[in-house]
Amino acid sequence: MGGKIELGDIAEDTITGLTGVAVAEAKFLHGCRRIALQSRELKDGKPIDAIYFDEPQLKLVSKRAAPSTSHTGGPQPAPTRHVDHTR
Repeated sequence: MGGKIELGDIAEDTITGLTGVAVAEAKFLHGCRRIALQSRELKDGKPIDAIYFDEPQLKLVSKRAAPSTSHTGGPQPAPTRHVDHTR
């Protein structure tokens, strides 16, 4: 339907009309790709569970905002050991 959906994009299911943020994806052995949409709405003050949809039945509503460039940690270079001095 729309362009390729990426995580963080807002998409709409063309069958149910549910609109949400793409929060997860599942890829299957023979090429099927399913996207989990998390609704922005709350039910009884709590988030509604994400629901998986086949990618072809989703329509792209808007692309995600550019991710922030601030460093959040993650893998770091291994520390180096100084050469022992011989006596």
